[in-house]
Amino acid sequence: MLQGILIVVAFLVVAALMMTKKIPTLLALPLMAVVICIIAGVPMFGKNADGAEIGWLTTVFEAGTVRMGSAIMATIFGAWLGQLMNKTGVTENIIKKSAELGGDRPLVVTLIMVVATAVLFTTLSGLGSIIMVGSIVLPILISVGVPAASAACIFLMAFTTGLACNIANWKSFASIFSLDIADIQGFEIYLMAATAIATLIMVIVEFKRNGIKFAFSAPVDNTKPTKQLTGVRGGLAMITPLIPIVLVAFLKVPVTPAFTVGIIWCLLFTSQSFSKAMNQMTKTCYDGITDAGPAVILMVGIGILFLAVTNASVKEVLNPLLLAIVPTSRVPYIIFFAILAPLALYRGPMNMFGLGSGIAALIIGLGTLNPLAVMAAFLAAERIQCGGDPTNTQNVWTANFCEVDVNTCTKKMLPYLWAVSVVGVILGAMLYF
Repeated sequence: MLQGILIVVAFLVVAALMMTKKIPTLLALPLMAVVICIIAGVPMFGKNADGAEIGWLTTVFEAGTVRMGSAIMATIFGAWLGQLMNKTGVTENIIKKSAELGGDRPLVVTLIMVVATAVLFTTLSGLGSIIMVGSIVLPILISVGVPAASAACIFLMAFTTGLACNIANWKSFASIFSLDIADIQGFEIYLMAATAIATLIMVIVEFKRNGIKFAFSAPVDNTKPTKQLTGVRGGLAMITPLIPIVLVAFLKVPVTPAFTVGIIWCLLFTSQSFSKAMNQMTKTCYDGITDAGPAVILMVGIGILFLAVTNASVKEVLNPLLLAIVPTSRVPYIIFFAILAPLALYRGPMNMFGLGSGIAALIIGLGTLNPLAVMAAFLAAERIQCGGDPTNTQNVWTANFCEVDVNTCTKKMLPYLWAVSVVGVILGAMLYF
């Protein structure tokens, strides 16, 4: 029992260090894994009677670096496609042509921007794409009279809506929960719908709260797109974000090949010559790897932590504690995870890109809850992290761009995101109990 208490204390200490930004998450996760193994008595080196490795240096640290290999590759290929869409003008054309549909009607323009942003982030990812899309969408929203703080929150909510159907994320979550990607997809569709409804409500509330007397804050960016896409080829190029989604969701094509088809599709309808296409493909590949770098490092840490908490010695130490607090029936499950959902903020224990990945693996290892129910609870909490966590790079950049405090955005979005999380937990209870 003492070992279990020490591990919990170590979790809390590392979480506090991350929340106070004393150490970055990319260091905190592997550090937590090593500390857990040491407390649980897992040796650094050694073999069992059958000659198999049991030391944490090999079975946890080294093996963990490739634990999420397929998810890492999906992230890289997704970032590659995102960079290609940015560089060829697909992203910019989608946004500006969408804005033209709204004319001079602020509510219509705002809703179209929400839809365009959500669709784009089913494929795009990384801070580079946030900057590319946000630097176009946010001035458009502000120019039609949306206050800066409201524009930032609406953009982040739209981003969060689209990310629910980002197939690179589906692959990552499938690896973390050891589930089929179809299971992740099936539940994320519900979360996407709930987030979209919450976003719509936020837009309506913000418009009513501010009335029609919106100040003209900034001009629309009327500069020409990086590359004008017109005609049938332009139209086909602009459906690029949907290609991987259709292939994965409906044709059951694996994620990396689906992204590869998207890359070829985008090049086919945007390039004027074979040599330019090859140059564009090479450059965006390198840029995509750079863009995916932070996520890849996080996934390496998640893989190491996952193998640490699922080690037999660690599970033996922690299981008695978890059995005492983790609910096993429907109503306690709803109350427990609905209340704890905001702990996804600040890289907390419900954060899937922080300590949450390890805790989810521990709960699944107990065998008292359906793994799908665990997945539902943590993905529901992920909604709060994705859109509301002020430590996210997308939140920091968006707030700075709009010249508002990042915590102001979190406070404004939290009621909506928490409501989505509660709906997700209730759905999880209804579907998987």
